[in-house]
Amino acid sequence: MSLLFQVPIADACRAGAAVVLGIAGLMPLSASADSTADAKTSHTLPKPTGPVILVVDGAIEHTNFPGEARFDMQMIDSLPAHTISTTTSVTDGVHKFDGVRMQDLMDSVGPTGKKVVASALNDYRVNIPIADFADYGVLLATKMSGERLQANDKGPLWIVYPRDDYNRLMDIRYDVRWVWQLKRLTVE
Repeated sequence: MSLLFQVPIADACRAGAAVVLGIAGLMPLSASADSTADAKTSHTLPKPTGPVILVVDGAIEHTNFPGEARFDMQMIDSLPAHTISTTTSVTDGVHKFDGVRMQDLMDSVGPTGKKVVASALNDYRVNIPIADFADYGVLLATKMSGERLQANDKGPLWIVYPRDDYNRLMDIRYDVRWVWQLKRLTVE
């Protein structure tokens, strides 16, 4: 809706702020609602186009399906890439892991909780403080030693801590947080 007013300049100057307030008061309510809808839309994640490999739900602000954020491999790969080299408690030697930082994944969904419940394909579940992701640069690995992780061998997603960089991470309390075959993160 647009309004056109023809007011002599002298009268408009005398009216001053009253004219401005009067015009502002005539703005349609839909203009305000449209800008609010645009703000919400800008926080909506794109929808996956391939097979969904990870679901994030719970206390999150940004979704692409009702109440949850679904990710395919292309969406995960579109996040900034990172690499860490570390030993694990379940493999021999140092391995190079490629993937994305868990903190970047969390930032994409806007978590409002303090922990995640990480669930694997075999229904293994463990609580992980969200603070770990920023404190240690935890990786959501998609590759190990240059090879894409597969569901039959710890993939397609594996939560990996840089245990060789922090002595405190070489502890069973952290080893249980290395969730392979990750399928869901519930933010609480």
